[in-house]
Amino acid sequence: MSVTPRIACKLSEIAPRLRRARQKKNVTLAELAEATGISTSTLSRLESGQRKPSLELLLPIVAALAVPFEEIVTSPQVEDPRVLRAATRSDGRTFTPLSQHSGEPQTFKITIPVTDRDPKPRTHVGHEWIYVLSGQVRLILGGHDIVMEEGEAAEFDTRNPHWFGSSGRGPVELLSVFGKQGERIHIRARSTATSTSTST
Repeated sequence: MSVTPRIACKLSEIAPRLRRARQKKNVTLAELAEATGISTSTLSRLESGQRKPSLELLLPIVAALAVPFEEIVTSPQVEDPRVLRAATRSDGRTFTPLSQHSGEPQTFKITIPVTDRDPKPRTHVGHEWIYVLSGQVRLILGGHDIVMEEGEAAEFDTRNPHWFGSSGRGPVELLSVFGKQGERIHIRARSTATSTSTST
C-alpha cells in the first residue's frame, strides 16, 4: 500500500524553499529542467510563486535535487515553549524557574514575603544578578545596606557576605540569575544617595 506525501505547509512557503534547495545544490534552472523533464519556464514560475505546486511537479524536482520531500513541503515542528518546571518553596520564599535547561546560569523569579526581613548574610562561590519586579528589596552586601526600588538591578560576587529580602514595607518579587562559575550580566545598578548604611 503506497502513501501519498502530504503538503503540510502554506503553499506560499514552497516557492522560496524550492529556489533555496536548487541554489544550494548549485543547479541551474536549465539543468533542473533537463533532469526532470519540466520546462524552465514552469520551474521559474514555481520558484516565483506564479505556478501552484503539485505533487506531479514536486516529486521529480526533489528527486533530481536529492533533498527530502518533507524539507520542501513540511513546516518545522514547534515544541511547546512554556517552562513547565514546578515552583519550589524554601524558608518561606517561592522560587519559580524561568529556563528549561539544567545547566548554568540559572534564572528564577523569587517571591519574598514581607516577614522575610531579618538579614542572614552568607557566602558561596558564584555571581548573582537581581532585578526588582515589585516591592522594595533590601540588599546587604559587605558593608553596604541598600534599598532597591522597582526596576533597579544589582550584580555582585557571592563570595562577599550578602543577603536580600523585604524592606519590611510589603512582599517582594524579583528576578535572579545565578551562576557558580562566575557568569556575569553587564547591567549594573550602583548605590545612590537613597542608600543607607548600617555603619555609624
